[in-house]
Amino acid sequence: MEQQENKEQLANEQPMDTAALHEETPQAGEEKITEEQSAPEESSRRSRRKRSERQIDELNTKVEEMGMKLAEMNDKYMRIYSEYENYRKRTSAEKAGLILNGGKDVIKLMLPVIDDMERALANLADDDAAKEGMQLILKNMLNALQQKGLKPMEAMGAKFDENYHEAITQIPAPAPEAKGTVIDVVKKGYFLNDEVLRFAQVVVAN
Repeated sequence: MEQQENKEQLANEQPMDTAALHEETPQAGEEKITEEQSAPEESSRRSRRKRSERQIDELNTKVEEMGMKLAEMNDKYMRIYSEYENYRKRTSAEKAGLILNGGKDVIKLMLPVIDDMERALANLADDDAAKEGMQLILKNMLNALQQKGLKPMEAMGAKFDENYHEAITQIPAPAPEAKGTVIDVVKKGYFLNDEVLRFAQVVVAN
């Protein structure tokens, strides 16, 4: 009786152990599938890493190219800005010169008229009725021209200076201290806005 019960117990326990064995022991096929699945994933990760590195390299190259282009554009801008500043200064100076010396040619043409009037006044007698009127005309003319920057040059008795004087002749000095000085003015010189408009024609003591 006891032997029969033991046989039945063994019969009932044997299937359970086999099922447990099946559950606990991995199959070779399952290990192979897992390895085959992990290989593509590793390859995919490497591919993504390489692609990321390639994109970073491309971005770095583009940044360098943009930096070079920016430096080139900045250099061009600085050159254009410098040229514009030079042009602006030059045109400003030219405009200022035109404003100051705009009537230079006209004023220069008036100088022979002034010379003739001064010579005529020197030859008129003091009691001549025309002398006073001519003096008034000459005075008004000189005042108008002085407002435009005309200024007579004081050469008489000054040391000869080739920057202002034109020596038409030389004569022996009447005194040692007069040597190298202007002792006579043949034609008066003039400044226009502190620049020589006409050189004074002078006689120099030698």
